[in-house]
Amino acid sequence: MGKPIHHNLGPELDKVIIFDGVCNLCENSVRFIVRHDRAACFRFVSAQSERGQTLQQQLGIDVLAEETMVLISGERALFRSDAALEIIRHLDGAWKLLYVFKLLPRCIRDPGYRKVARNRYRWYGKKAQCMLPSPRLMQRFLM
Repeated sequence: MGKPIHHNLGPELDKVIIFDGVCNLCENSVRFIVRHDRAACFRFVSAQSERGQTLQQQLGIDVLAEETMVLISGERALFRSDAALEIIRHLDGAWKLLYVFKLLPRCIRDPGYRKVARNRYRWYGKKAQCMLPSPRLMQRFLM
């Protein structure tokens, strides 16, 4: 379902993904989404960036503490497997077939998500600073 957003953030923040900008897994996930989102419906903001921190404060969330990416979609903020599945639903190709996992209850889906999230730095590594988008991708990132 997602957490309702009680702030008027405006339509420019629809389908915005807040992600951990120093996490290699998260960066690779953003690159994957960009590659399979030919319609360019998603935009991105690093949780560590000034804009990302402001947005998290407005929403009353902490992406890094909760170890989740967040998808702002319409009037709600989606977390963990709900966010991942909603993103997958909008991707090109056969990836959207994975949306069938939405039929599983969150209590079954989220533990796997949490395990990967808790171990993401150990398994995939971490950078000293946030990723910098290429000039071609810059318009997809909130600054």
